[in-house]
Amino acid sequence: MADIIKGLFGGAKSAVSSASSDVDDFADFATAASPAAPSHAASSVFTAATHTATQGATSLLGKLGTPLGTQGRPYTKWYRVWERVTIQDFYQELVIIPILIVVVLVNLYGSYLNKQRAKQWAATHLPLIESEFASVGFSGRKSSSSSAEDTSSAKALASSGMDVPDDVLRQKAKNEYLAYATGRQNVAFLHLQLSLYKRYNPISWIGETILGFLFDSMPSPVEKVEATIYPFDGKEKNMANPEGQTKDSTYDGFVWAIVHKDKMKQLRDDRYDISLTATRDHAKLPEWATIMSESAEVTEAMLTPELIKAVNEAGEDLEALIISDQGVDAPRKLNDTLPHKRIHLTTRLNPRPSSTLLFQYFLRLPDVLVSSAHFRPEAMRKIRATRDEEARKIRKVDEEEKAEERRAAGDRMKKEERERRLKGMSAEEQRKFLEREKAQEQKRGMKKRSVKG
Repeated sequence: MADIIKGLFGGAKSAVSSASSDVDDFADFATAASPAAPSHAASSVFTAATHTATQGATSLLGKLGTPLGTQGRPYTKWYRVWERVTIQDFYQELVIIPILIVVVLVNLYGSYLNKQRAKQWAATHLPLIESEFASVGFSGRKSSSSSAEDTSSAKALASSGMDVPDDVLRQKAKNEYLAYATGRQNVAFLHLQLSLYKRYNPISWIGETILGFLFDSMPSPVEKVEATIYPFDGKEKNMANPEGQTKDSTYDGFVWAIVHKDKMKQLRDDRYDISLTATRDHAKLPEWATIMSESAEVTEAMLTPELIKAVNEAGEDLEALIISDQGVDAPRKLNDTLPHKRIHLTTRLNPRPSSTLLFQYFLRLPDVLVSSAHFRPEAMRKIRATRDEEARKIRKVDEEEKAEERRAAGDRMKKEERERRLKGMSAEEQRKFLEREKAQEQKRGMKKRSVKG
């Protein structure tokens, strides 16, 4: 009976069968050859001396309970990286890493070239700015030159390639640099911006050049200097605290400019103030330059012999010299029509120009305006009429917007009153109320149709 139960539950046979199955599972490993080291890895085979030393170390550490167990260890190639890796596994890295190095070097070298060009321009023009302003730079550094006639020291600084401090010429981007100056009669402050080529990114530079060549709507990249003077215009007490300031710094507001003919259309499209002017050529100016003015009397007063000489010496580096009291963008509110007087100069960036007479005249132009930009009432009447017409248009649009807001507020109040009345009615009263509304709508529609007929 016991044998039958053992046979049913497979007591002895199961143990025998499991043992035989385990032997069968490891039969392949038992017959497999032991891995051997390749021919070039002879250093991995234990020599007799190494084997003797290993046995000695094992017997010594065996007493401490930490045997090495290195005798008879099978060789495996995963212990040696150079035996399982070839140069073919690094082809992608061999291409990417040199490209990254070239990109970084080009970026650094292009940034260095831009910084050097900006410093060369500053070394040439900074003495002129220091001779006109008491404070140059963003840290309020005092100017080294206090006299405008100190031209010999200015030329010495420019020729020596002076190291321009970082607080005088601040880097806004790798292709943009800023400068600031203040502390001058009739001038609140001077703002300068230098725009350079993207030498740190040749792909972008070439792409913008190609697009500018193919499409007129996209200007080609150009290195230029944009300088803007903000006059006091009689607001010294609000913007500064001058001691003993008695001279009036106000002058009449107008828009007047000397521009390069290649930039004339672009300026008229981009700037609202220039769109108010009329274009007139002048016999005393070179052929590539033209005048954009609101009045002929303004032109006669502003076009001085010194300015004509400066324009001729600057050559075609000059893009625009603009005197304006209006904004660059079209006004949207009445406050935008208030005069904001500025003097703007745009030239191509030339680190070492043949003449700096135009830039020097630009720095002294506020004095010319304060002394001579006072015109007859007849001449200013036309200029004011243009501004009054623009203010009238803005006022009309503003009144229409306010009327629309009032109508929307009235409709909203009527709707709220209607909903309030409906909530207090019964179902029958609501039905009668809606029927009356419908009848009134029909009557109004019939009246409209009869009027049209």
